[in-house]
Amino acid sequence: MRSLPLLLLLFQVLSPTLALDFLFNSFSNISNATDLTLINDARLDASTVRLTNDSVQWSLGRLFHTTKLTMRPNSTSTSLASFSTSFVFSDLPQIASSPGFGLCFVLSNSTSPPNALASQYFGLFSNAQVQVVAPLLAVEFDTGRNTEFNDPDGNHIGIDLNRVISEVTTPAGYYNSTGGFVPVQMRSGENVRTWIEFDGDNLEINVTVAPANLPRPTLPTLSFKDPRIANYVSSEMFVGFSASKTEWIEAQRILAWSFSDTGVAKEINVTNLPVFKLEASSKSLPMGAIAGITIGCVLFVVTLAYGVYLYWRKKKLEDEEDDEIEDWEMEYWPHRFSNEELSEATGGFSKDQLLGSGGFGKVYRGVLSNKTEIAVKCVNHDSKQGLREFMAEISSMGRLQHKNLVQMRGWCRKGNQLMLVYDYMPNGSLNRWIFDRPKKVLGWGQRRRVLADVAEGLNYLHHGWDQVVVHRDVKSSNILLDLEMRGRLGDFGLAKLYEHGEVPNTTRVVGTMGYLAPELATIASPTAATDVYSFGVVLLEVACGRRPIEMGAEEEEEAVLIDWVRELYSKGRVREAADQRIKGEYDEEEVEVVLKLGLACCHPDPHKRPSMKEIAAILVGETVSEPAPAALLSELVRGEGGDGAGIEEESGEVAFQPQHSV
Repeated sequence: MRSLPLLLLLFQVLSPTLALDFLFNSFSNISNATDLTLINDARLDASTVRLTNDSVQWSLGRLFHTTKLTMRPNSTSTSLASFSTSFVFSDLPQIASSPGFGLCFVLSNSTSPPNALASQYFGLFSNAQVQVVAPLLAVEFDTGRNTEFNDPDGNHIGIDLNRVISEVTTPAGYYNSTGGFVPVQMRSGENVRTWIEFDGDNLEINVTVAPANLPRPTLPTLSFKDPRIANYVSSEMFVGFSASKTEWIEAQRILAWSFSDTGVAKEINVTNLPVFKLEASSKSLPMGAIAGITIGCVLFVVTLAYGVYLYWRKKKLEDEEDDEIEDWEMEYWPHRFSNEELSEATGGFSKDQLLGSGGFGKVYRGVLSNKTEIAVKCVNHDSKQGLREFMAEISSMGRLQHKNLVQMRGWCRKGNQLMLVYDYMPNGSLNRWIFDRPKKVLGWGQRRRVLADVAEGLNYLHHGWDQVVVHRDVKSSNILLDLEMRGRLGDFGLAKLYEHGEVPNTTRVVGTMGYLAPELATIASPTAATDVYSFGVVLLEVACGRRPIEMGAEEEEEAVLIDWVRELYSKGRVREAADQRIKGEYDEEEVEVVLKLGLACCHPDPHKRPSMKEIAAILVGETVSEPAPAALLSELVRGEGGDGAGIEEESGEVAFQPQHSV
């Protein structure tokens, strides 16, 4: 019998790591327990754990279980362990309108992740958006919205792979028995129960939330399945929670927690959990004060009703005034839509019909009574005089007629708001077919055709009309694709017109970073050559499949697209810049034509750039069997700062004679 203890000891030594299985229905009796690690401002507060401190401006707190979770049986294993966890949390701000912070469930190989900020980003990340492969994975319950991080709203759930930008997000809520989605407000102090299932075999995470008094919904709120999950998990990881805040008070509490890596986490008893709400004053008001407040409210309502009546009357008079077409309006554009017609076409300018918005206005999709699909752009102006000047300019552009320009159909004026009506382009903008992980990447043949279409459109603006039209905002997001996937240049909101041979007199630099010609830094006046530079950037980004400025570029690559391609050209390796996602679809000589032409268009000296007439001659022809004009491709610049130093091959010029269609 003495051998039994020895056998048990031997079994413990040889057996795999012990399971991690625990249940805290509350935290009221664990003041001396060693199972939990409280970091920074996290502390026990009655029967809960408070993650942040109200009395300091910047606060960070984390709660971890002391025992590490074994995620890989051994260092060579490729499979991950699975686990199940459930917890109840409460998030209650002192001021409902203050910025929200939320909290995270964390899987980390360290209880103190490096470079974490003490004031925000859940106390886990820095403000860097670049993703770093390191053992940290979080499920965020975010009660604030950061548009720069692509947050959909101020009440969502997300999966974070060691960076503040979530890989996937969804609004907080649950699916009821009929499949309907019911929102859950996580920032109301309401007790929210969460279930997280980590499937290590299939590299999948399922997250479900619901009010704590409801049973677990059948469908998960959020599912995320991705092999990259394995890159953010080490052999052993801590499990727990993290939160942070700035000067606003927000009570982030963990009320109960259950965890198991051997099966489904034990059920939490939620019947006796506390519920937190903002404390209301218990003092009653004197009768005189109540009477005064009542009289004041009545007077306020009467005054408000009278004000609403005056506003309605004024608005009605303005609408009647707007319906009258003034003489000057007929000078500029004969086709005027009524506001009612456009409102009906766009469903009352519904958010569901919103195609996009920017600094120049919002664009809505609409369908006229004759079933014609349109796009309506709404533009505000400060005064009718400014509106009149703007109309004079828009009217000239409205008369532009070319198959590769988005056609303007008419306009509508309501007060100081102008609504411009264009043809609707069903396939959206070019950039969506190349960047942002499109469902289908645009092939080389279609890219080449779109570039030729836009070159023809720009050539018409610069050389084919009685005035020169400088677009000033040529970029891939302003190139729209029609039903047949043909390219059309749109958004003439920044365009300027001037006579042939005239120097434009504008002094305000407008456009988009990454597409602006370098001379605009010293001379604000736009010219046809500045449009050529922007089109050159479009040529490069379409051929390379990269944005003009890559915020998350690898260290060995240049962040600025032009510099990167120019460097490859200087080494005789320009073909390596081509988009590898469509490798095999294009002739290498053909893509080299586009890359070199893009560099020629981006020459720092505007006088050495080709004209759109010359560019279109190369891109539009059915075949390019004759040598390309030497002036186009012999001035490719390598140096920075516009020093004009050209790259010359052995002949003194770039010998460039493609034999294939472009």
